[in-house]
Amino acid sequence: MVVMKVYGDEMSACVARVLLCLHEKNTEFELVPVNLFARHHKLPSYLSMNPFGQVPVLQDEDLTLFESRAITAYIAEKHKDKGTDLTRHKDSKEAAIVKLWSEVEAHHFNPAISAVIHQLIVVPLQGEGSPDATIVEENLKKLEKVLDVYEERLTKAKYLAGDTYTLADLHHAPYIYYFMKTSHAGLVNDRPKVKAWWEDLCSRPAFVKVSPGLTVEPTTN
Repeated sequence: MVVMKVYGDEMSACVARVLLCLHEKNTEFELVPVNLFARHHKLPSYLSMNPFGQVPVLQDEDLTLFESRAITAYIAEKHKDKGTDLTRHKDSKEAAIVKLWSEVEAHHFNPAISAVIHQLIVVPLQGEGSPDATIVEENLKKLEKVLDVYEERLTKAKYLAGDTYTLADLHHAPYIYYFMKTSHAGLVNDRPKVKAWWEDLCSRPAFVKVSPGLTVEPTTN
């Protein structure tokens, strides 16, 4: 049987999103390592799969996809009757709510938290100097506002899109995992509903399988 191939590095939050989805769907796959430190994602052979030179890439027979959320949407749809129902596909209104909160993650949550993690992990890792405290502070303020919205939302439902775990939750997990290793973890811990939600996300069997690959340690700034 031909299995899906995921090209990337386990330490990447975007790769972890895809691996989480595959595990939630109990779907076999092959992880093809891409050495980010050696910049193998910028080689012509890799750029032929993703012209933007980023991980991950998914290959499923003659289909090649990049962009982690597009990949998770494809996996969730292809295997909609396997494992966890990540899209609530049997109810159009519930499915719309999943898409809504997935958009919130992509356009409000991710830009803020990824900017913080970039400064605290990527900048030191690449030897680009010290984290920019101004960028960190500005994005922490943006993240606080998003988490306030989440705290209110989670008083009404166990998960962002309702009472079941979906892609809307899954997409958050890898970046929060890294964020909780920083000195700013209080932004999550000080919000009881958000904290409980996060503890639920990171205790799921799929995440327990993926988290050992998230190995990079942030700075303490």
